[in-house]
Amino acid sequence: MPPLPKRKISKGRRDRRRAHDALQARHLITCTNCGDKHLPHRVCPNCGHYDGREVVEIESS
Repeated sequence: MPPLPKRKISKGRRDRRRAHDALQARHLITCTNCGDKHLPHRVCPNCGHYDGREVVEIESS
């Protein structure tokens, strides 16, 4: 037989444990070159710029 809890965990204790489980919105910054939003410390997927210079050449279609 599997182990069982000795007593019921109260709603308050359960909810305090789950206080940090909520999803958070991703922090986006504005590209200084094209104005598109992207993750910080990443190359802009729209224009290929990072830190004020082009580091990835993006093919325009």
